[in-house]
Amino acid sequence: MSMASAGTSSSEKEQVIPAIDADQAHALLSSGHGYIDVRMPEDFDKGHAPGAHNVPYYLSVTPQGKEKNPHFEEEVAALYGKDDVFIVGCNTGNRSRFATADLLNAGFKNARNLQGGYRSFLQSAQQPAQQQ
Repeated sequence: MSMASAGTSSSEKEQVIPAIDADQAHALLSSGHGYIDVRMPEDFDKGHAPGAHNVPYYLSVTPQGKEKNPHFEEEVAALYGKDDVFIVGCNTGNRSRFATADLLNAGFKNARNLQGGYRSFLQSAQQPAQQQ
């Protein structure tokens, strides 16, 4: 008996993560779409995209391992609806790729992973990062 839901032929590993580049992210932001920054709060506080919401994907990152935020999807759901288009970013694009996959699986079909993360966003930015 197959555990795959109807309509999915590919396995988890082959899941295509919808991604955007930094220029597309700037365009989405300027047209009013949201940005979820999945980095730790201390990294978010050092600088982030204008209007970004910090929803950490991990509660802690230590040499012993990473502890995923068990309420990640719920915290995103408090900010955005399942049909909203929004950007998911981290520092380099790795963590946000996992986060985007989880959000897609949770039904947020328009979540978009920012390739290259906040670093690439800054490099393509015309305006400086928003400081607290």
